[in-house]
Amino acid sequence: MPILISAAELHATPTARVLDVRWTLAVPDGRPAFEAGHVPGAVYVDLDSELAGHGALRDGRHPLPDLGDLQESARGWGLDDGDAVVVHDGGGNLAAARAWWLLRDAGFADVRLLDGALPAWTAAGYPLATGPEHPARGSVTLRPRRSPVLDIDGAARFPDGGVLLDARAGERYRGETEPVDPRAGHIPGAISAPTSDNLAADGTFLPADRLRERFTALGVRDDRPVAAYCGSGVTAAHTVVALTLAGFEPALYPGSWSQWANHPDRPVATGQAPA
Repeated sequence: MPILISAAELHATPTARVLDVRWTLAVPDGRPAFEAGHVPGAVYVDLDSELAGHGALRDGRHPLPDLGDLQESARGWGLDDGDAVVVHDGGGNLAAARAWWLLRDAGFADVRLLDGALPAWTAAGYPLATGPEHPARGSVTLRPRRSPVLDIDGAARFPDGGVLLDARAGERYRGETEPVDPRAGHIPGAISAPTSDNLAADGTFLPADRLRERFTALGVRDDRPVAAYCGSGVTAAHTVVALTLAGFEPALYPGSWSQWANHPDRPVATGQAPA
């Protein structure tokens, strides 16, 4: 099943269910921006309350939601079994990739990212709707986890036999700054692979062959497992998308740095070197 859909393809598929995951770390509440202009028929999805659980800080800032809670949210978005779903955000799909991963993980066969996100839709000249959307309640049934994930112990062991990619900005990886979490640096053995490098200048994903070149240069190979983490497990899903487009089978560490940094017994590496 394809991972990406273009704005033209979405415009030609009026039956698709569109989910708008407008969220950034600086502006987590995307509802005002959504109501100011969105793809007609799209439903706003709140990342913090609907695409994440709510545990202790030792679980990370955005732990995976309980399956029952996610199913309740998905029904509120109007989703039914067998729907074709398209997700996007305000630019780059760094947040929307979380919804893509969760729905794929829960058994949705046809869920795609709008390549280039909302800017691709507006650049194509397609109309926007304003105000809230109130979809009829859906009846979708989600399935137990299907995608590979790491817990904190698995993340610690992973670099011994695989490639653990850190999807945060380079300065956070190196420990030069840490705006959110209690400690700066990276998981020992992890390799810096900023999420932004998955994208072309227009916010679309790089072609699959260029993504494969990128990850191969970072040490990713078909005969070695690969996994990704970020600050809180959100944008790491974007790197999972990019790795999948490149032909790899990645795992996700959902707890990510926000979990690791809240465990004082876990070692921290700084600088550009993995160890």
